[in-house]
Amino acid sequence: MELKGTAINFLGDSITEGSGTSGLGKKFTDVLAREYEIIAFNYGIGGTRIAKQHNPSQEAKFDRDFCSRVAELEESADAVVVFGGTNDFGHGDAPMGSFTDCTSDTFYGALHVLYSSLITKFPGKPIVIVTPLHRTEEVTATKALIDYVRAIREVAEYYSLPVLDLYAESGLQPNVPIIKQMYVPDGLHPNDAGHEIIAKKIANFMLTL
Repeated sequence: MELKGTAINFLGDSITEGSGTSGLGKKFTDVLAREYEIIAFNYGIGGTRIAKQHNPSQEAKFDRDFCSRVAELEESADAVVVFGGTNDFGHGDAPMGSFTDCTSDTFYGALHVLYSSLITKFPGKPIVIVTPLHRTEEVTATKALIDYVRAIREVAEYYSLPVLDLYAESGLQPNVPIIKQMYVPDGLHPNDAGHEIIAKKIANFMLTL
């Protein structure tokens, strides 16, 4: 896929929104726009999840799940990049569910709803799925981040959507002290240097499509 001159929708959470960066122009969508001459439509909202939240959050915007925001995406865009799932693990209350689920009330079901909705709205256009990054806390008493990553991979494969596996290939593992210091100081949100890496990974991946 040629990037120069294309318009791309980026649907995501706080990382896409730019949390962790030093300010304007530093988030990965800005880096992509500047260095690869794309038009980046940033639909990142901090705290949001792919699946529907069952109990309301303190801030209403956190409950604007990815599925409910597909209608807002710029219809004329040439491609879509979906980057989420870490909040479903971190503070979402939707159950994981099973592969056969078909509503956004479970994580598996929400993936089906999200991907099928995007394919319907953007038929024939590239839809890239990006897995969550590593974070310092990846296992709780009831959840493991890797299970969310695996579900994302599994459902994307069902719809034959290309997956950029940043969990496996970003090089950003904040449990390694030097990596945390250089790229992910809070253990979750990449800094300016981390966003440079994400931008390059996304660009290189999309150039192969």
